[in-house]
Amino acid sequence: MASSSDAPPRPMRADARRNYERVLGEARSAFAAHGTDASLEDVARRAGVGIGTLYRHFPTRQALMNAVFQEALADLLDRSRELAGSDRPCRALVDWLRALITHAGEYRGLSRALMSASRDTSSALTQCSAGLRTAGEQLLVRAQVSGAVRTDTSIDDLMQLTNAIALAAEQAPDDPELADRLLTLTLTGLKGPHENGAAEHTV
Repeated sequence: MASSSDAPPRPMRADARRNYERVLGEARSAFAAHGTDASLEDVARRAGVGIGTLYRHFPTRQALMNAVFQEALADLLDRSRELAGSDRPCRALVDWLRALITHAGEYRGLSRALMSASRDTSSALTQCSAGLRTAGEQLLVRAQVSGAVRTDTSIDDLMQLTNAIALAAEQAPDDPELADRLLTLTLTGLKGPHENGAAEHTV
């Protein structure tokens, strides 16, 4: 007999669902306007709920961020599936890394939060990035098998690099080309033996 902990979660009541959606919408607006450090008290107030209600739905700031970014995460996974069929695996990997940088740079503070979450397995952001890690690893392996990317490159290192590049670009808003220049520099160190001297190409 299954234990009570195995039972599926009960659906939200209509009023709880409305509160959830209002909080999520206000959080999305607040993060876009003020960064991921935006006041959660203000988010709750604008949503017309108490801070306790916000925390019942989203126990931590990372849990709220995870919910806010689900649509973007789904888009990144879809993009990885499109790129997985490319006949240019190195270009496919680079295009996906560029998409990651764009995502991490959309909200001020997100890149820093993602870098911190990579060292905290209990973080909701770490849990939500598991699918991205798997998707990126598949693209990386294809590029490595083709000889375009060195075999000692890991997806964990690449994801940290994309966050670091996004963070650097965040600190230099007057230089919109910085992220792409840093990615190009990074690629020089990624090149495998078949790609040495062939800047193609990937950027």
